[in-house]
Amino acid sequence: MNISVKKWLSALLIIASIVLVIWIAFSNSELENAWAALSHLDPLWMAGILGCWFIYMGFEAIGTWIYLRSERFSISFGRSVISTLVGFYYSNITPSAAGGQPMQVNSLRRAGIPVGYGTMAATIRLISNQFMISVISLVLWRMNREFVSAQLGDSVWLARIGWVINFMVVPLVLMAAFQRNLIQKLAIWLIHFGKKIHIVRNEEPAVASVTNVLDTYHVALKELISKPSRIIVQLFCSSCSALGLMGSIYFVYHAFGFSGTPWYHLLTISFLLYVSACYTPLPGASGAQEGGFLLYYKGLIPDDRIGLALLVWRFFTYYLFILVGLVNVILDRFLKKHEVKGGRDDG
Repeated sequence: MNISVKKWLSALLIIASIVLVIWIAFSNSELENAWAALSHLDPLWMAGILGCWFIYMGFEAIGTWIYLRSERFSISFGRSVISTLVGFYYSNITPSAAGGQPMQVNSLRRAGIPVGYGTMAATIRLISNQFMISVISLVLWRMNREFVSAQLGDSVWLARIGWVINFMVVPLVLMAAFQRNLIQKLAIWLIHFGKKIHIVRNEEPAVASVTNVLDTYHVALKELISKPSRIIVQLFCSSCSALGLMGSIYFVYHAFGFSGTPWYHLLTISFLLYVSACYTPLPGASGAQEGGFLLYYKGLIPDDRIGLALLVWRFFTYYLFILVGLVNVILDRFLKKHEVKGGRDDG
């Protein structure tokens, strides 16, 4: 499929999801004045939602920055924030978040980080995120299993499948990392096939480039494993970022003045909604997130307000990343022309 066509399809899906959320929020006949309801949201709780956004984004950037600094690359924290937001932007506009990591690695490359180490930085964030989300969601699920069973009912199988898929990313990525020769053979075969169908022009430079990236990636992974304290730091960052993202529902709930559901129940459902919808092959898991929210929080949020709660929650957990990310994509391209690239301090 043509790249421009894919971009248009992604854009249309995002627009469709926005229209869907707004329609759900304002179509309830029992809600006479939706704008008035939104205008009366508690500003302190709304500030808390924004704080959750910064916690999620901030700890993702901190994790990347700490890893690269530990590898002696002189990258600033601000540059790490920009690259992280660029990754968020492309994750949210491409199916299955396929464009997020490559574009983040490309942004880091512009800042002077070798592709292998940029790939490792993005990969360790992926592995630690998936691992901690799996662990936290499982712990919350087990601690609140009676509530989950009553709240989700027959839909609990969605969470079970989602949890398995979410967790399987970890061993699959590690398998790919340790089976270097197998991955290289596969990459060479794909390049050779690309040459036959005229996608790859120069086969030898492409093979050399892939080999160099795999060598750097393999060395970086061995260095990381040899220092467990670095892994612990990454898992800590992932825990904080996950709690920031999932915890936003607690602030949305109280911003509307709702009560009666303890925070740990709201947080449990938030994690289970994430693992249930994250494998949906649409930009930002559009459709699955909205439908899952209405299904999972039914009864916890009043029917005449659940659409508006969805609108606020979805804005801060999805659309805001697109808006801010787009600004950072432009900034990233501007910096490409003006910044001094950070090299590695081998001293």
